[in-house]
Amino acid sequence: MDIRVAAYGVITEGDRILLAHWNEGGKSGWTLPGGGIDPGEDPADALLREITEETGYLAEGGELLGIDSKVIPAEHRFVADAGPLHALRIVYRARVVGGTLTNERDGSTDEAAWFALTAIPNRRVELVDIALRMAGLRD
Repeated sequence: MDIRVAAYGVITEGDRILLAHWNEGGKSGWTLPGGGIDPGEDPADALLREITEETGYLAEGGELLGIDSKVIPAEHRFVADAGPLHALRIVYRARVVGGTLTNERDGSTDEAAWFALTAIPNRRVELVDIALRMAGLRD
């Protein structure tokens, strides 16, 4: 079984949240800014790197909200015969401290945007709802 450890940020300003549009392997949906941790990289550093790559913003990391653990069956992976994947998703609060909203080029996301917390698109990955509950923004 493969394992992937990633760090994600819940970034809110007032009543809106920053999301990135994941688009990979013929699947897509809105997700939290973040992504895989490089070997030897601290999760908090990976969080800030990924936020900048996917949104153009410079961010400051905050409170650790939780860790979500999920096993993705082999038949739901993008790579044929890859076997199952154990995904560990470390979720932090974060806040924008600089930069300009910019879409990622040549990455796994193709757009970043702010959404009202009451109008988050239905086409989103489940991590968004999990993280909103961790942050106390949803029941």
